[in-house]
Formats: sequence, C-alpha cells, structure tokens
Amino acid sequence: MTVPATGAVSFSDIRDEFNDTNPVSFSELYRNGGLVTGNNTSVPTSGEVSISDYRGASFQIASGGTESTAGGYKYHVFTSSGTLSVYNAQNYEILMVAGGAAGATSAAVNGASGGGGAGGRIYQSAKSLSAGSYSIVIGAGGAASSSFGTAGANGSNTTGFSLTATGGGGGGVGNTSNGKTGGSGGGGGWNTSGGSGTSGQGNSGGNGFPAGADTSYAGGGGGGAGASGQAGTTSKAGNGGVGVYYSQFSSWGQSGYFSGGGGGGAKTTAGSGGTGGGGAGRAGQGGTATSGTSNTGGGGGGGGDSEFGDLPKGGSGGSGIVIVRYAI
Repeated sequence: MTVPATGAVSFSDIRDEFNDTNPVSFSELYRNGGLVTGNNTSVPTSGEVSISDYRGASFQIASGGTESTAGGYKYHVFTSSGTLSVYNAQNYEILMVAGGAAGATSAAVNGASGGGGAGGRIYQSAKSLSAGSYSIVIGAGGAASSSFGTAGANGSNTTGFSLTATGGGGGGVGNTSNGKTGGSGGGGGWNTSGGSGTSGQGNSGGNGFPAGADTSYAGGGGGGAGASGQAGTTSKAGNGGVGVYYSQFSSWGQSGYFSGGGGGGAKTTAGSGGTGGGGAGRAGQGGTATSGTSNTGGGGGGGGDSEFGDLPKGGSGGSGIVIVRYAI
C-alpha cells in the first residue's frame, strides 16, 4: 500500500511499504539504499531526510508495458515498442518473440508456395538486470505480396536487454525459390527446399514436394520454435511447425503457445498452421492464405497452386511480443 500522499505520515507507514524489519538501519531507507526503490525520486540517496519526503512513495520493482499481477507475480507485456524502467537490480524472467514471416504468393503454373517461418524465440528464466531504462523494439510480421511469384517477406527482429530474437524466414515460391533463413526457416515452394532456422531460436522449414509424378504441387510448412515445418507430400502441403508452450504466459499468445510456423499451400489440400499463431496455407487458385496471429510471432500461410487463375496470395506474418515477469 502506497505511503499516504496527504495527511499524517508515520514512520510505520514507511517501514510497512518497504518491508523494513528490525533492527532498523536508516541507510536502507535512502532511495536505492536497499529497500526504497528508484522510482521514488523525492527520497534522497544520502544526507538529511524527512518523513515528508516519503509522501506518496511506493515499492515498485519496474514499470512499463501493460502491467498486471496474478499468482504472486507482476507481468509487463509489450505488444508494441516501448521502455521497461527497472528500479530494482535483480533477476527477471523474460520471453522475447520476433515477427513471423509471410508465406509466398505463387507464380502462375509453377505449383504452390511455402509457409512463412515463425519469429525467433528467446526465453531466459533469470536474466540479471541492473537499475536503468531498457528500450524494447517489437518486430513486425512480414507483409504478404500481391504480386505473382513473390517470396514471403521475412519478419522483423525483436530486440531488448542486449538480446535479439530473429525474424522468421519467408516462404519460397513454387519451382522458383527456396524458403528463406530466419528465426525459423520458411517452407519451400513446390520443388524447392525449406530455409534454415536460427540455433536456439527456431527450426527449419519443410521442403516442397519434388517435381515428378505429382498431383498436389504442394509447398512445405514454415518452421516453428518447437519443431520443423513438415514437407509437402503427394496428398497435401506440409503443416507449419508447432510453437513452444509456456504455462505461466497462457494469457497471451495462442493460449500460451508462441512462434508457430505457417502452413504450406497446395492444389487441393493445404497445410495447417502450427500451434502458436501460425496461419493455414491456401488450397487451389485465388484467395489469400491465413495470416499469422498478431503478437505470437506466427508465420503466414503459403499461397495455393495457380493455373492461369486468380492470384493465390500468401498470408502475412504475426507481430512479436515481449513478456517480463518477477515475483512480488
């Protein structure tokens, strides 16, 4: 409970707010002296101090993002870029997810396209942070193209705390381009290969089905943080790789899953998106594959097979997220 901002203030009010116990060492009650956190700028760091300096003072470990408390923990969630102000030097639990990539938009008479790779994921259970301000940049998802035969755009990086989660790799165009490298790699288009993922952050995209006795013209699924994307087969496109589940963050992402890959496109049966925000691929001519879900880092689905038909457009990638948690 915050120290009263008006009216009478007692020494007990101050000790209760900042959890001071006997024996009393008044130096602990200076700002940044061990108990009084740095957000209380009216409290001196040394020298003479009076009780009135503590009016409105509160124990605050950090501030920034969308703040909430549950189960004895404080959460700071960033769905857009911002700043985390740290007042208390300690360990913090951190999840960082980059933007997912777009699935490719197919070329005419060249088979279907690959799904976008998921945004890279970094998790640290006890990241030591000193008091100070930390700039956080949330990576955008890769934008899908409306032009025939265009590979999926990579997702953008998410950065903060001297860490970089790498954006997902774009899906490949059928018979034209491989899936791109990224946090997780993009799926290959029909008759092309999937892209590589970043070690420790994601997995590779699945290969498109090779040319030959084939009726599916299927692309591969984009890689996810928890598994590689599946390869296209004679009957269907590859599914996107599954993301990673965090029970403590189940209020965000796809019920706690983040960084699922986008499903590949096909002539008849498209691949499903990986759990963790991955978008489904598109089957047949025309239409648009499903985009990755915002703030999950999910990859977009790959465009379908075009035989001089309407434009088979890929889906865009989902934006990233940063979650910071600590016990209170």
